[in-house]
Amino acid sequence: MSPRTTRIAALNDLLRTAFIGGRILVTPGISALSADVQRDVLARVRGFSTFSAANDPHGEHDFGSFDVKGAGKVFWKIDYYDAAFEGHSPDVADPAVTNRVLTIMLASEY
Repeated sequence: MSPRTTRIAALNDLLRTAFIGGRILVTPGISALSADVQRDVLARVRGFSTFSAANDPHGEHDFGSFDVKGAGKVFWKIDYYDAAFEGHSPDVADPAVTNRVLTIMLASEY
């Protein structure tokens, strides 16, 4: 993995595991789940570590999915925006010019 990809993965891991370095969005489907299931979903996102060539082909740790009892398949995805949230980031490895957004959703909402 290149130093740039390693940096992107580290920034994404910080957002995903500690909810630091960006915004966290949950969809209406996740919000409609019971509080216990929501806690389980958030814990599973934070603890996700099963990255592979199949689910993380670029090595950036920007997507994951898992099954949760009471919710079904859950997806999480990190997207990169410019400083004004008007377009794509000009350099996703640079947190000074990138707004990261972690979206957590039911697969059925995708």
